Amino acid sequence: MATLRINEIFHSIQGESTRAGLPCIFIRLRGCHLRCTYCDTSYAFTQGDGMTIEFIEAAIADWSTPLVQITGGEPLLQDAVHELMRRLADAGRTVLLETSGACDISTCDNRVIRVVDFKTPGSGEVERNDWSNVGYLRSTDEVKFVLCDRADYEWARDVITEHGLADRVAAVLLSPVHAQQGDEHIEGAAGLDPQALAAWMLEDAVPARMQLQLHKFIWDPTTRGV
Repeated sequence: MATLRINEIFHSIQGESTRAGLPCIFIRLRGCHLRCTYCDTSYAFTQGDGMTIEFIEAAIADWSTPLVQITGGEPLLQDAVHELMRRLADAGRTVLLETSGACDISTCDNRVIRVVDFKTPGSGEVERNDWSNVGYLRSTDEVKFVLCDRADYEWARDVITEHGLADRVAAVLLSPVHAQQGDEHIEGAAGLDPQALAAWMLEDAVPARMQLQLHKFIWDPTTRGV
């Protein structure tokens, strides 16, 4: 039986993407090969246990919510995630995959909606972006940029234009970093004022959608399992 290293499974409100506000089942996988300066789930680097796909299916069986997000960590580091996503789609679930853009997305089931989080210079991981993924994007997918500062915004604005992202995907999302404290894995981040980002977007008429992390306004930003 295929096994995945799982950090947590929970039922909450989707806080990001064009589906923000919808009830959603989250399956967070353990492990990540990136160390973004603003990471808010560094506990997923090392915490979690092995679970069979059958166990995972049973764990969510009582939740009729059709939307499921596979996240991490970086879920595409575990090959068995593809079987999990296929089985969830076969069961009639709408499957979202949140991935860093540093792993090949071409092998995902065609029914999976990929939310690709290309890394900005401020993340400290910009060199890890796999730009061949742009060619695999579909009209159902979404692209996200998490922005630390004005330089990140200008970089993302130029990438959107260079790759014609607004015409490739369902949505391009610009997300200001939420201020946070660091831990033993990361330094933390000062945060970006959403008002500043809104002003830049309006000035440039950038073809993107501003995104705030809704769950961090509903609950304390450090709360896990939401």
